[in-house]
Amino acid sequence: MCSVPVTLTQLIVKFAPLFSKRVWEHAQVLVVGALLAPGKRTVTAVLRVMGLSQERHYQNYHQVLNRARWSSLAVARVLLGMVVGTFVPAGPVVIGIDDTLERRRGAKIKAKGIYRDPVRSSRSHVVKASGLRWLCAMVLAEIPWAGRGGALPFLTALCPSERYHQQRGQRHKTLPEWAGQLVGRIRRRLPRREVGVVADSSYAVVEWRKQVRDTPGVSLITRLRLDAALYDPAPPPTPRQKGRPRKKGARRPTLRQVLSDPQTQWRTVRVNNWYGGGAREVEIRTDTAVWYHTGLPPVPIRWVLIRDPQGEFEPQALVTTDDARPFL
Repeated sequence: MCSVPVTLTQLIVKFAPLFSKRVWEHAQVLVVGALLAPGKRTVTAVLRVMGLSQERHYQNYHQVLNRARWSSLAVARVLLGMVVGTFVPAGPVVIGIDDTLERRRGAKIKAKGIYRDPVRSSRSHVVKASGLRWLCAMVLAEIPWAGRGGALPFLTALCPSERYHQQRGQRHKTLPEWAGQLVGRIRRRLPRREVGVVADSSYAVVEWRKQVRDTPGVSLITRLRLDAALYDPAPPPTPRQKGRPRKKGARRPTLRQVLSDPQTQWRTVRVNNWYGGGAREVEIRTDTAVWYHTGLPPVPIRWVLIRDPQGEFEPQALVTTDDARPFL
């Protein structure tokens, strides 16, 4: 058995109670090797970098991942506590939600599907690949010794394709539904902290926004379409009014119309790290509204319209469920 450095042992010892003694001897070697291995972090690469390329019972390390009994949710709970306690000891905890594609082929990869490859695709060219889709939750925090922010993943969930569920007669869950489950678990682990969730436009769904808004202490920020249907808040019912209460008020101009309106008043703000290019001044316009789709519950939101005075970046809109104090 390869010995693990004492400094690393003191760091990962909190995970030891989650494994049996026999499994932990192999699991800690995999953890340290994954930190040191360059390129793909396979079990073979881990054993090689740990000096165990000639290990006779190498299958014991594979069995940690495919046969041993341990809870990945329990590991994620401990890891979240360590990350938050180290990098975000106070204040709101900002969580990033995003999906990634693990390219895998083969008849034994049951949950694989055909998905758009976000790395190789562009606006004009779409590349699809076979693989597993994982939804990742990451703590977005400032790394002191790196001098910049980072995304520190602590929890992943496998999101099979719709065809996979249809072939097995199961109900398919969309990415926003999976994200809602992850956020619910995170909230239960951080009951006394404010949690801000950041996601891309794939998660700009009314149902999930309603779920997040109804969860105390949690807010959500995503991108918003410039042609989204926004409304005034519903007026209060009049005396002796018949029928059900109104859900929304008058229709408001779209954000695209606000962007092109010469009467729109803009405010200049300075962003310290604009897409990794240093400080930059941008113009913003913000307001509250009600986001509504027919047949779905109305969601009060705050939108922020951003445009670049230099014209190098296209205008974009952000939306948050925290209309009183957004995480911006």
